Amino acid sequence: MAKDQVQLDIDKLKEELEKLRQPDSEQELKAHAQNYQSLPSVSLKTKRFLKGHFGKIYAMHWSTNGRHLVSASQDGKLIVWNGFTTNKMQAIPLRSSWVMTCAFYHGANGDMVACGGLDNLCSIYKLDQAQQGVEVRQCATELAQHEGYLSCCRFIDEDHIITSSGDSTCIHWNISKKQVVRQFTDHSGDVMSVSVHPTNANLFVSGSCDATAKLWDVRSRFAVATFTGHESDINSVNFFPDGNAFGTGSDDSSCRLFSTTAYKQLNIYSNDKILCGITSVAFSHSGKLLFGGYDDYNCYVWDTVTTDQKQMLAGHENRISSLGVSPAPNNNYKESKGSALCTGSWDTLLRVWA
Repeated sequence: MAKDQVQLDIDKLKEELEKLRQPDSEQELKAHAQNYQSLPSVSLKTKRFLKGHFGKIYAMHWSTNGRHLVSASQDGKLIVWNGFTTNKMQAIPLRSSWVMTCAFYHGANGDMVACGGLDNLCSIYKLDQAQQGVEVRQCATELAQHEGYLSCCRFIDEDHIITSSGDSTCIHWNISKKQVVRQFTDHSGDVMSVSVHPTNANLFVSGSCDATAKLWDVRSRFAVATFTGHESDINSVNFFPDGNAFGTGSDDSSCRLFSTTAYKQLNIYSNDKILCGITSVAFSHSGKLLFGGYDDYNCYVWDTVTTDQKQMLAGHENRISSLGVSPAPNNNYKESKGSALCTGSWDTLLRVWA
C-alpha cells in the first residue's frame, strides 16, 4: 500500500509539473514583448562564393577560430576553406561519398574535422597546418558503433565528440580510446541533429523524426527533458548563444524556440506562404535573429522575440542543406566578428552573407 501511494504521489506531481511546463500561448515570448523594440530591416547580401564542390553540399561547419570552415559534399570530398579569402586550405577525399554531416574543431594541439553518413561511421581527420593545400588521405580515427546512418556530429573537446544516427540513438565518444562513453536511447525515431551547450560541455540537445527534441546530460543515459510541439520531423537543433534556450527546424514548416530552464516552448516562426521543410537553423551572436535554411532554396531571417520575418535570402538554385554563423574568435582577424552567415546548398555552392 505504501508503494502504491508513493507512485500515486509521483504521478500527481508529474501532472502538476507538466501543467506548469505548458506555455500560456504558442507565442509566449512574443506575448510578453510589448515593450520590445523590433529590429530594423536586415539587409544581408552575398559577399563571397565558395566554389569547388561538384556534388550536392550536405553539411558545413565553422571552425571556432571564426575564419575557416569545412564543407561536406556527395562528390566524395571534405573541403576546408578560408571563409574570407575563399581559398581552399585542404581537401580530404572520403572513402564513402555518401556523407551527411561534418564538424570542425580548432584546438591548441591542432585542428580536426569529422564526418559521417551512410557508412554508419564517424571518421576523424587531423589537419596538418604544415601541409596546407595537400590532400589529407589518412583517417586518424574511425568510430564504429551506430547501426544506422550518421546524421550529425559535434565535437565537445579534442578528445570527445557527440554523434547522432538513423538508429534513433546518440553516442558520446572518447576519441583517443575509440570507445563509447555513453549511448542515449530515449528517442523513438531517427535522430537528425545535435548541438552542444556553448558553456556547459556536459549538456547537449537532439532533434528527431519522432517530432521531439531532448536535452541530455552526458553523465546520464536518460534525457533531462523532452520538448514537444512540432508536428513532423525535427531536422535541426541549435543552442541559443547563452545556452538558456535552443531553436529547432522541422518538416512542419516551422522553427521553434524552447527554453532549457523553464522546459517549455517560447515562440513559433512560420508563415502561411512558406509550406516547405526547414533543414537547418542558427542564431546571430546577439540572439536577436534566427536563420533558417529551407527546402524552397531560400534562407529566412526571423526576429527571435517578435517572430517577424526580417529578410529572405535568395540566390541558391537548390535546397539549402546547412548554414552557420561564424563564431566570434579571440584572435586578430579583424574582419571576423561573428557577423558572417554561410549557407550550403545542393546547387554545389557555399555563399557567405554579411
